[in-house]
Amino acid sequence: MRSAEAPRILALWSAPRCRSTAFFRMMSERGDFRLLHEPFSYLMEFGSVDAAGRKVADEAGLLARIRELAADGPLFFKDTTDERYPGLLADPPFLAEDALHTFIIRHPRETIASYHAINPEVQLHQIGFEAQYELFERVRELTGTVPAVVDAADLVEAPERTVRAYCAAARIPYLPEALQWRSGSREEWAPTEKWHRDASASSGFEKKERADRVDVDGHPVLSKYLEHHLPFYEKLRAHRLGG
Repeated sequence: MRSAEAPRILALWSAPRCRSTAFFRMMSERGDFRLLHEPFSYLMEFGSVDAAGRKVADEAGLLARIRELAADGPLFFKDTTDERYPGLLADPPFLAEDALHTFIIRHPRETIASYHAINPEVQLHQIGFEAQYELFERVRELTGTVPAVVDAADLVEAPERTVRAYCAAARIPYLPEALQWRSGSREEWAPTEKWHRDASASSGFEKKERADRVDVDGHPVLSKYLEHHLPFYEKLRAHRLGG
């Protein structure tokens, strides 16, 4: 994307448990984008994905479908990097020209605790910051520009300022009315509903304290996950909007 025009495809890449589903909910409230929810993650988890009425079973087919959908109007999708997507990484036109790629992060201590609360068998790679940083660097290398990075902490502490900055970076209008929505589940995340209960219960960007979370630093396994992923998070956070 070299021009100042709004992107035809706007992507948000998130490590797991970074409030990206709430961000997706805000984007749905705008009404000016067609939406896809975690198509790459669904493809990896279920072996195929329904991409707006068409079943695709590999990354090449998904990338082609996303391009096809965007030909009819602006498309926003968000996805998570608990898996690595080699087909995506091997498609320079999609990373550099066809889509504008943005990123959302959260301190890995919080993401690990949140992930563990839903799946205590979480594996090291599923925390996602290593794969997220790899994708960030690939996009930066191909475009020669630094992609926009939103920190979820900023999103809940100063939603108006943070979303306004994101919209400017993404070259889309800032719509303040999209910062509030009706609570409730959505069909887009029905296949993985248990992961999105907080987003379903939300009506805006909200910070909720959890007293029942595991002590990541004191855990013999999860502390190693934190040690591994923290440097990737810190490299991404160095580029956060407003930083």
